[in-house]
Amino acid sequence: MGSPRRSRRRRWASLLGATALAVTAGGALAGPAGAAVNVEFPTHCVPPPFAGLPPIDGTTTARITVDNTSPEVGDTVAVTYTVVTPAANNPTALDLPADIMTPTGLVTLGGAQTGNVTVAGPRSNPPVPGLGAFPSFSMTGTFTVTSPGAITLSPGDYNIHTSYILELDTPCTVINPPAPVSETITAAANPPANTRAISLGSASGAPGAAVAVTGSGFTPGATVTLAGRSGATQTADTASVVANGQGNISGSLVVSDLTTTGVVAYEGSAWDSAVGAGPVTYVVIDNQPIPEDSQKLTTAVRAGILSMSQAGDAVTMSTVDVGSGQPSTGALNAVTVKDFRGGPAGWSLTGKVTDFSGPGAKITADKLSWTPACTTKAGSPSTCQAGSPGVVGSTGATLASTPDATVAGGEFTANAGLSLDVPAFTPAGTYSGILTLTLS
Repeated sequence: MGSPRRSRRRRWASLLGATALAVTAGGALAGPAGAAVNVEFPTHCVPPPFAGLPPIDGTTTARITVDNTSPEVGDTVAVTYTVVTPAANNPTALDLPADIMTPTGLVTLGGAQTGNVTVAGPRSNPPVPGLGAFPSFSMTGTFTVTSPGAITLSPGDYNIHTSYILELDTPCTVINPPAPVSETITAAANPPANTRAISLGSASGAPGAAVAVTGSGFTPGATVTLAGRSGATQTADTASVVANGQGNISGSLVVSDLTTTGVVAYEGSAWDSAVGAGPVTYVVIDNQPIPEDSQKLTTAVRAGILSMSQAGDAVTMSTVDVGSGQPSTGALNAVTVKDFRGGPAGWSLTGKVTDFSGPGAKITADKLSWTPACTTKAGSPSTCQAGSPGVVGSTGATLASTPDATVAGGEFTANAGLSLDVPAFTPAGTYSGILTLTLS
């Protein structure tokens, strides 16, 4: 009979070896339907040396998906690399626990743009039963489009880090790079910048006065409409000029509408900011005499401020058990944003969180994710847009926003579902972090 020490060493080696093999075996299909296709490629995986397992040469099946297949140069594209069909099953009768695998990898770009996109996945996997199939895993990342044309995306090398008894890495490389193309996107060049601009000979005038309008950057020879604007609508005050060979314009516009707040100039049959300039502020001074036996009534609308308030300053999230690896969930207290400034500017509400401190340990800020939501009160000129679901972290993320517009403002309510990824064997106790919201 062998010594107890040798027997114990063999059990550890068997357990560690099973873990190493589990993370090199590939994955299973995940991801939205679209132009992306599953591809297969030979893979060479190297378990940790002391585990006593030989390299594994097998076939990985993978898929690359993107959030935008028709971006423009300068856009940011989100990429998901999903490792697909497993190359092998768990070769031992040992069960592997949940949430021990953290994948990272590369996506290879080709065609109009070359390079690698770094991707990473969460520490998340279901339990793997003895002799059972290994789970799939997905990794995400982003890249900025720098060149127009067709850009191909192929799965590249990946590594699985396991946190079970010991911290282990198992790198898997593509034997004959690059792997087959799984997704192709077509990037468009940026549209030419709009350099059209106008200036006015005066900033105000009596009803019926003619204001001189000069401009540049228009299409040579194009007919350009000069028009008054009242907020988001065009008034009946219009005139037209023709741009000279250098794209310059010069003309005048008679402004009679008392509601006019600005002047624009544009090419085409209707106002379009892409081929127009302005609005440039213009005030119609109502100096008409008051008729006999009449009274002139005047009022003023005073601009307010951009403000926010919240329904509470504390959130109690759900309790999790040591070893469960389950997320702690909760709901952000509702935040009310009031934009009564009366101008064209939108706003953005962002949040960032500190690490969660506890009894001799901490849960890092990047473990907190949220799913934002936002509603708009009826009658508000602007429409609230919820931020994207994802990690909040110490660098912050957007909870809600409204865009700039000709007429902006209103009242809005923002909230979010919260999820804290608590590591499985975090010491028992209460952990707290501070989520700070900033309105700008």
